[in-house]
Amino acid sequence: MPNRLLSEAAFTLSKKDIVAISRSDVDLLSQDLFSKMLNLERKRSERSCRGFVLMLLETRSLLKSTDRSTLNAVLSALSSSIRETDIRGWYKADAVVGVIFTDVAVSTGVSVANALLAKVTTVLGKTLRIDQIREVRLSFHVFPELSDQNGPGATLDPLLYPEIISENKTRTISRVVKRSMDIAGSLSLLCVSSPLLIAISTLIKLTSPGPVLFRQERIGQGGRRFTFLKFRSMYHANDHAIHQQYVKELITGTATAQPTAKSTKTVYKLTNDPRITPLGKFLRRSSLDELPQLLNVLAGEMSLVGPRPPVPYEFDCYETWHRRRLLEVKPGITGMWQVEGRSTVKFDGMVRLDLQYARSWSPWLDLKILWRTPKAVVVGAGAY
Repeated sequence: MPNRLLSEAAFTLSKKDIVAISRSDVDLLSQDLFSKMLNLERKRSERSCRGFVLMLLETRSLLKSTDRSTLNAVLSALSSSIRETDIRGWYKADAVVGVIFTDVAVSTGVSVANALLAKVTTVLGKTLRIDQIREVRLSFHVFPELSDQNGPGATLDPLLYPEIISENKTRTISRVVKRSMDIAGSLSLLCVSSPLLIAISTLIKLTSPGPVLFRQERIGQGGRRFTFLKFRSMYHANDHAIHQQYVKELITGTATAQPTAKSTKTVYKLTNDPRITPLGKFLRRSSLDELPQLLNVLAGEMSLVGPRPPVPYEFDCYETWHRRRLLEVKPGITGMWQVEGRSTVKFDGMVRLDLQYARSWSPWLDLKILWRTPKAVVVGAGAY
């Protein structure tokens, strides 16, 4: 096993790991240790901005524990395509072998994967019989995932986040409770606020031309896109360039905190946006423009509590570690950011609050955030 694995990984090989490695002539990590190494490599990549390629080799029978000679032949063949710094092990015990090709430039990840496919296919073709080759299934997964022609956020590969999948399976009851709270809460609030919804709709129609609802494509959990609803607070058919430019500066850390009219505090948000109507300013300050998102919650696209969903051009500016805020939980109407700091914290601080929520969420935490939200709305700090 390369010294790099022993020196950089904060893990101690157990007897189970040693047994798993010794079952073949070529070093091979156990499923548990390989999963830990994949998690470690992903975290390192998120911070270093250097990518990696995960190769998975799967067959119906060649990798079974009863067929060690063939397994050794396959692994020996793979060794000629693997560097010392690459990591190999069981992605799924006795079923799928994984290889992490480390330290790959993000911009060349796809081309590296294509080159590896050609090389590994050639090597296996010289080692295995035709009937064995037909059983082999090779797949390559590039981290971080690059934007495609359909725009950013189209795919966030779950195979690169096995610990999230595992955790989701163990939190089934909590997720059922959270979804039940979303349905009951959104239905109740829609019924109670229906006179207010009608009044706001009428005022929007009377004060400025254009539709009542503002519809915008947003990116939700796992990169799934959905139509985000708000009461229209801006003039119809306006130019989004001013917001797009500020968002880019906000995410890169070059945005200047904006002064507020009613406080000595500064906020990281456009406070004098010429696109907003006079009624829209009131709707935003009171957060009443958010009420139509209860329909998004009812449809299962959002939750009452969770991170705010980004627009595609915002996601396009994300660093790799920022994307984690979209993986583990659905986006929400309110969340940790709204009750802890809102627009008074920098973007990285907002992301850290979202990640803190993603790691520790529970129905009880959701109730506490919902309980604190009305006070945050009344105070209106950071709302513009």
